[in-house]
Amino acid sequence: MRAARIHEWKSAPVVEEVAIPERGIGESLVRIEAATVSHLDVTVQTGQFELTPPLPYVPGCEGAGTVIESDKHTPGTQVIFRDGAVGLDKNGTWQEYAVAPNGALLPLDVAVDAAVAAAFFTPTATAAVTLFEIGKLEAGQTVIVSGASGAVGSMTAQLALAAGAKVIGLVSRSSQISGLPTGVLGVALDDSVGTAALARTRPADLLVDTVGGQGLRERIDWVRFGGKAAILGYTAGTEFTLDLPNWFFSSVAILPVNLMAYGVAAERYATELLPKFADGSLTLAMEEFSLDEVSTALNRLSSRQITGRAIIRF
Repeated sequence: MRAARIHEWKSAPVVEEVAIPERGIGESLVRIEAATVSHLDVTVQTGQFELTPPLPYVPGCEGAGTVIESDKHTPGTQVIFRDGAVGLDKNGTWQEYAVAPNGALLPLDVAVDAAVAAAFFTPTATAAVTLFEIGKLEAGQTVIVSGASGAVGSMTAQLALAAGAKVIGLVSRSSQISGLPTGVLGVALDDSVGTAALARTRPADLLVDTVGGQGLRERIDWVRFGGKAAILGYTAGTEFTLDLPNWFFSSVAILPVNLMAYGVAAERYATELLPKFADGSLTLAMEEFSLDEVSTALNRLSSRQITGRAIIRF
């Protein structure tokens, strides 16, 4: 079979022929049909993440496929990978076949396209947990979503609208506003008039920030007195500075989003919302690549040139 493997840290993956892995007791063999290329994959590739798999390794923290052999799951069942160690301390999904512990696989009750199956869980669960478990969103409130054209940002906007909230979607450029979900008020960061209005009115009950970076300090100032800022991304930078006296005065709660701390709730939300992808009520932007194009996908993701999620289609 073919697999994309990392042989050296900070190097491009090499697509090569390797043996089909053999499953052991308590494991399943899955034929991979689609896998994601994520920011976590980019981070692990540097060799500086907390978990560093032995080289060479197969990246890919998410994926979807069909069970071939298992002592738990029925062959032919569509499954997704839900083990936090896949692609981290064990080989991931950038390969045609993968072995995983039975408990690491989540069977899907509703059949969806393999790309949707591979990509939907993280943005959907992250958005739902952020809005309802961490942000405690209520109907009638106003939510500002940074990075609203991205996968998590778009899903957050869609779910907030469905919950009866007013949504302001922040994008980098004015040209991206047309791609926001219907009902979202778009504001581009290159629109000084629009951003000045947000600074003046501080309309947000909740800020959902998917990009991080130094601009986060300004965006927190767009939240009303006593509101919340839920932080879940760092594509624009891993650090920001905060003026403590002004922050104390604002009483804005800055809340980290760690999906792993909400595992049960994340799976519940994703399972409940999956039928909405099947009937088109929820949509997820994706760009597809072949396995041979995985380096291109990584480079474009790293330079923030991907719309939605990057998918390897097998």
